[in-house]
Amino acid sequence: MVTECNSPQLEFHALGRREVVGRFDGGRITSDGGGLLLREVDVRLGMLPRLATCFTDYRNPNSVEHSVQALVAQRVYGLALGYEDLNDHDTLRADSLLAALVGKRDLTGEHRERFRDQGYPLAGSSTLNRLELGTPGSAAGDRYKKIAADPEALDRLLVDLFLESHERPPREIWLDLDATDDPLHGNQEGRFFHGYYGCYCYLPLYIFCGEHLLCARLRPSNADGAAGSVEELERIVGQIRARWPKTRIVIRGDSGFCRDAIMSWCEENRVGYVLGLARNKRLYKALGRELAEARAEHEITGKSARRFRDFRYRTRKSWSCERRVVGKAEYLPYKENPRFVVTNLPVSRSGAKHLYEKLYCVRGEMENRIKEQQLGLFADRTSTATMRANQLRLYFSSFAYVLMHGLRRLGLQGTRHAKAQCTTIRLKWLKIGARIQITVRKVWLSFSEAYPYASDIAEILANLRRCPAWAVGGGRKLHIFGGPKLHTY
Repeated sequence: MVTECNSPQLEFHALGRREVVGRFDGGRITSDGGGLLLREVDVRLGMLPRLATCFTDYRNPNSVEHSVQALVAQRVYGLALGYEDLNDHDTLRADSLLAALVGKRDLTGEHRERFRDQGYPLAGSSTLNRLELGTPGSAAGDRYKKIAADPEALDRLLVDLFLESHERPPREIWLDLDATDDPLHGNQEGRFFHGYYGCYCYLPLYIFCGEHLLCARLRPSNADGAAGSVEELERIVGQIRARWPKTRIVIRGDSGFCRDAIMSWCEENRVGYVLGLARNKRLYKALGRELAEARAEHEITGKSARRFRDFRYRTRKSWSCERRVVGKAEYLPYKENPRFVVTNLPVSRSGAKHLYEKLYCVRGEMENRIKEQQLGLFADRTSTATMRANQLRLYFSSFAYVLMHGLRRLGLQGTRHAKAQCTTIRLKWLKIGARIQITVRKVWLSFSEAYPYASDIAEILANLRRCPAWAVGGGRKLHIFGGPKLHTY
């Protein structure tokens, strides 16, 4: 039943003779109490303050209520907490917990200047939309879209966060490259039909190092799957070597990245590569003896059989030189399954079997990282009209991934949940109902006594407290939690 003077009332099936009634009148209750852990992570990473410096704000400072840092933080925290659309923020703008994450001092919005904004401490969808749509060339003179992002600075920050995650330079790192489809359902700029995926889509390029995201580049789908890879590698490898000059770098990718331009660049710049190689008649013939041996073993044992061969190979036209190729001759029940990999790693370092099974096949784990970002952090929400704005949305999703991975890396390390995916982290430790009480000196969060993961939260927080906080210019460390209470300042 809905009345004009009461909040909406929900009538559920009766419990015996008792009516079961729900009403949205509980006061300051949040569904995202565990989001405070994300702010603890950002205190350690210092990511959101630096992310805000990647934007230029042309607004009149005397008329600004929501700083760029507050807008950026609101957008990234919203994605991490599972709110994929800007329209969600028309309701979320009243959430005191999200206001605390963003860093608002007025958690209730009662001190907002305009009467119509009072009770809403955060920005609504229209203000956040202006953040996404501003362009560097017109922001200074535009009436509404006066905030412009610097893509180069955003790219550098992703790599900087990766570098800072290591206490000392590693001896060797592997960079995984992959492309995926981002289906489109409108007339966005750069929209083309892709025959392989069978839909209109973008074709973003991702580069990971393990679970660390280094690059998320939005591209039209009418380009080659490896387009722009050399440029991205030049940028990323240059930034890494400026900090880690002695670290060995190896790239890894499927056959879509087996391009002479990529391999030649790696050879010229002392970068290793292990790339899938599409099979052809010449490669198939070179593996003939091994395939026959694998088939004979299968016929005897009834099980899958493998053989490997290491040989030199050059294409007739597309390759500039002869290169090392590893072939896998595999016979599965009733069919052959040959596979090939091209590499510049020496035989002395890695034999054929080890290179294929232990070095190349590991790249499959990157697929899980891409799924995390696209399915769990809404990297495919590229519904604005321009590629520039959609690329910015992809950046926001990328930094939400970095934040979530930071929680996994710093907070879940050493626990049974160290490999939990973003959706699991959100469900178990972020989506916690809590009642908020705000006093002059403290903000209290009251969680349910029946919450099943209370001990996990305590363990995660203890792990985070052992990590040093990031400080601007070597300044003092920041702390949010004091015992079970949240301190705001």
